[in-house]
Amino acid sequence: MNAFPAARLLLVSLLALALSACGFHLRNKIALPDDLGPVLVVSSTQYSPLAEAVATGLQNAGAVAAAEGAKDVATLQILSERWGDLPIAIDERGRAQEFSLRYATVFVFRRSDGTDLVPQQVVELSRDYVSPPQDATGTTNEREVLANELRREMAASILRRVDGVVRGGALGTSPQR
Repeated sequence: MNAFPAARLLLVSLLALALSACGFHLRNKIALPDDLGPVLVVSSTQYSPLAEAVATGLQNAGAVAAAEGAKDVATLQILSERWGDLPIAIDERGRAQEFSLRYATVFVFRRSDGTDLVPQQVVELSRDYVSPPQDATGTTNEREVLANELRREMAASILRRVDGVVRGGALGTSPQR
């Protein structure tokens, strides 16, 4: 009876050792400037799931959410969101059967004084999927799953760019050309 808990403890110890040996570590939360103040996330698309995901990510990083319509607050503005399907393979009858789902976003992050924290940037992500023209059952659901995944990854990508600018020390500077 006592051998089973000892084996479990040994297994947990070995797993912990293996994870530490492979270099695995939890990602730190994103860095934000100490003097940032309340942050408002706005989007050109009303009720944007991307804006909600970015706002949640900023709050998880320690940002204080600003009230809608508040003045003199830092603003992460999602200027545009674009979706597109591009056929990348066709069959012998000329029908598209493989597509690339593309998602592009333009955003800018400004401090409360109007200076750029993160200058305007474009982020584009894509995923390929197969949609055989003779059997389209389930294709719409697959595309929706991919779209949700791309939306999550887009929010994470925007937050990583904010983190990169803050950790890189490029606060308030304009990009070099």
